Parts: sequence; structure tokens; C-alpha cells
Amino acid sequence: MVLLQPDPFLSELTSMFEKSTEKGSVWVTFKRSSLKSKVQRNKMKTAGQAIDYRCLIRATYGNKTISTSVGAKEHQRFQASYATVLKAHMTALKKRERKDKKKAAEKKKGGAKKAKTDPMVIA
Repeated sequence: MVLLQPDPFLSELTSMFEKSTEKGSVWVTFKRSSLKSKVQRNKMKTAGQAIDYRCLIRATYGNKTISTSVGAKEHQRFQASYATVLKAHMTALKKRERKDKKKAAEKKKGGAKKAKTDPMVIA
């Protein structure tokens, strides 16, 4: 696994998406991480130091895995760039088939017929 800076990560992710148009899928995961071992985090907690949590982003295509770490200050800019990459490569998605509203209404009407009963008249 290769830990990249955010900009090279996005360019590599773009190339992964381009390769996956013919065959395969790209898996992207987001995870909170401090990039420190559990022992170091426990020592920092007991010492009263603040732990800097970051967002660890991993992308996998086939057997190739890349990752990057984004801090809180860079997060907004990264998300905007990531959204642009996603929008550009969502062309392979199929459009949802919408059912005709009239046909759906007819099925609903014809499928569940209730027996009509005469109302009781109390005189």
C-alpha cells in the first residue's frame, strides 16, 4: 500500500476509474485514524496531549491499493476535488427504469378488489 499526498492520490484515483470502465470496480474507503499505534495513543491520553485524528482514505482496484491521509484543515478542499472526480466518472452507471404511473395505478386498482357490502340502515 502506497501512502500518497492528496493531489497525487486524486490523479491516481482518476486513472483507476478510467481503467475500471471496461471491467472491474474501484473500492474507496474512509476511516478515522491518528496514524499512531494504540500504545502511543494511550500514552498521549494519559499525558494529556491532544490526539490529532485524520481521515485515512484508501482506494483499491484489483490488487493495487493506494491511500492518503487528510487532516481537518484540508478536508473541505479534498472533498470538493474528490466529488469532481466522482461526478466525472459516474458515466458507467445505468439509469433507473421508471415505471409508468398509470400502469402502477391500474395494477393497484385491479389487484386488490374488496367485496362491496351494503351499509346497514338503522331506522
